[in-house]
Amino acid sequence: MSPGPIHALVLFASVASVLAANSEHKAGPTRPTAGPAFIGLALFALSGLTHWIQFFRYGRQPFMLVLPIGMTGMAAGFAVRGSDFWAKDRTEPDIGNTNITSTLLILLSPCLFLGLNYMILGRLAALLGTDIATKALFIAPARVAMIFVWSDVVTFIVQALGGSMLTSSDIDKINLGNKIAMVGLVLQLVSLVIFIALAIMFGFRVRTRFPHVWHASARSGAPFTALGTEPIGDWRILYYALLFSCGAILIRSLFRLAEFGQGHGGYLSSHEAFFYVLDALPLWLAMTIFSAVWPPRFFHGSTADAMELQRAGAGKSVPGPAGNGVVGSSNIYASSRTHLAP
Repeated sequence: MSPGPIHALVLFASVASVLAANSEHKAGPTRPTAGPAFIGLALFALSGLTHWIQFFRYGRQPFMLVLPIGMTGMAAGFAVRGSDFWAKDRTEPDIGNTNITSTLLILLSPCLFLGLNYMILGRLAALLGTDIATKALFIAPARVAMIFVWSDVVTFIVQALGGSMLTSSDIDKINLGNKIAMVGLVLQLVSLVIFIALAIMFGFRVRTRFPHVWHASARSGAPFTALGTEPIGDWRILYYALLFSCGAILIRSLFRLAEFGQGHGGYLSSHEAFFYVLDALPLWLAMTIFSAVWPPRFFHGSTADAMELQRAGAGKSVPGPAGNGVVGSSNIYASSRTHLAP
């Protein structure tokens, strides 16, 4: 699909961060603990660096750009969060500015992660061919990405609007911003739940209605190796990684909804342990898994030499390129590039 939604997310993230960095806050903020923030910085920076290396190492596919940018944004958020360690004499307004900047970076960067997951499912479905994808997903693969990515853009804007109001010195505006951000989180959660249900249904339908496609993939391509460069033939590996990632983000979304639901200064927001266990850790796991399971390795054209799956029809097994009985009649990877070119 067009990279337009990706550019929109990146642009809005940049604008929101600049607004936060130049804001003033006088609502009596608390000083974050530096130690956990630096651990978060190290983890997200390490994963982000790995993602940047893989991005340039493996084709620079535009749809993957949201991942290293999002991880960099998260790392920057934790860097700002722990910056009070170096300036213990900061005044309350300075601490407030730091809190708002880190909050916006950490709150909005995951929108990029969701955008990536939405695009992965569309490409994964197209990998199996248009007929199978349409019957398993109900809608065309390209529309899956378009619908959910644009919903992600809308929820991003709502959250950014609410988050920017948290910079106000007026407690009423802060509470209003909190409610607006909560609306964005609710919409994001609804979209995510629908997407997860669609992804689960997709896998279930492929497995039950096209078992030759589901089981043939296990015999396809070279053995899986993490952090490698060779194409991966078993698309189910990416499918399971996608479900894991979505599940982890779902935990984070539920936590954020509960946190904002308690309002400014609630129990969850005033106890950092909840943030690190139910927000930072799930997000790190959700995206770090793609360091080992780099999506473009599944969409590489040369993988077609190892596995061809028939789209929908006879379901008969015919010898594959290696004579191993892989079913197939058409190049599904060519189909993926045709319908979902980055």
